[in-house]
Amino acid sequence: MEPEAARTDIESTKAAAPAGVTSSVAVRAVLAASPELSSEPQPAVLPESSESPEPQSPELSKSSESLKSPKSSAIREIEARGRFVLPGLIDIHCDAIEKEIQPRPNTLLPLEMALLEFERKLPVHGITTMYHSVSLGVGISLRGDHLLTGIIELIHRYRSRRAMVRHGVHLRYEVSHLDGLPIVERYIADRKIDYLSYMDHSPGQGQYREPGSFERYVMKNQGVDVVEVRGIVDDLLTRQKRVDWTQLRSLARLAAQQGIAVASHDDDTPQRVDQFASYGVSVSEFPINLETAHHARRSGMRVCVGAPNVVRGASHDRNLRAVDAIADGAASIICSDYYPGALLPAAFKLADEQVVPLPAAVRMVTLHPAEALGVGAVRGSIEPGKQADLIIVDCFDGYPGATHTIVDGVVVYESGMYWSAP
Repeated sequence: MEPEAARTDIESTKAAAPAGVTSSVAVRAVLAASPELSSEPQPAVLPESSESPEPQSPELSKSSESLKSPKSSAIREIEARGRFVLPGLIDIHCDAIEKEIQPRPNTLLPLEMALLEFERKLPVHGITTMYHSVSLGVGISLRGDHLLTGIIELIHRYRSRRAMVRHGVHLRYEVSHLDGLPIVERYIADRKIDYLSYMDHSPGQGQYREPGSFERYVMKNQGVDVVEVRGIVDDLLTRQKRVDWTQLRSLARLAAQQGIAVASHDDDTPQRVDQFASYGVSVSEFPINLETAHHARRSGMRVCVGAPNVVRGASHDRNLRAVDAIADGAASIICSDYYPGALLPAAFKLADEQVVPLPAAVRMVTLHPAEALGVGAVRGSIEPGKQADLIIVDCFDGYPGATHTIVDGVVVYESGMYWSAP
């Protein structure tokens, strides 16, 4: 049994913002909550309106909208003066769930515990939709296909019964993992994944073009020794030569027909982009250089970069700086990659450093990823008719943090300070 979904009433006026806040928006958010319980909750949405609203940024709410629940009998008012009301963040690539399952090499935690504990962290970071990125491959992910299938099945079971945030599945397929292909085919046919990406982490190209870089990563991530990693590399290179790219093209087109977005990964040349564009791939994740990123954008792909790269100002693999791609108009999506806490600060950092205005930065972590995965009509911006996924953001010394996270009109997270200096 879940509570009847609520509606949100947003009312705003302009006022002086506190120090460190980059906007002068004062917002009062009123949540209408129903005490009744229902086993079939109705989605909370902004209502349709026959009146034409004044032009506004859908990412930074500055208008008055009525979000009334048909059965609401109680009103809760949240004082958000001087804060930001934004759409909930949408993360299309984050493999942190794998670290939650295996925090150290050869140390596996129960899947149920890992998923539930990881879910608790997401609203803290303002993330209302998470596409859990799980890898199907050898040497670069959790060992054993059974772990991947186990976590995907668990996500489906849990999200059909309860959820703090919206859960989706991003299947990252290592193309040289030939034995895993039937798993990909099954999940596409059963529509149990929301997003598919093709990865080729074989040494000598892409992310691991620098000699020895792949070996160092696998040894650190999987806790294997030099002898074992050599065996992994030799096996990987052998299987990479046997990849049937024609079959992968057909599979990508089948996924697209099923409404599943498909991405390429670590594209390092325009020719590589052209190859995947011919497959119907619509997103290029983490292109290695600016030339390739621009080519992907011109080819009609959306380009996704990582939030840790933005906040650090550099790639951990000394590849393309995300800020350069964004400033040059080559990238339009930011994902958390492996650190969910970086997503919101990345958007504010881009605005604070005047790389792009705040509304444009917010779109990169809300509307653009929603559109890329085909859900832009229902979430990703604060507009009439869309789901009420919102966050209220405050800044401390210029650093943003979510004080309230609202999913489908329900406050799933809120925080405060037990003490602050006068």
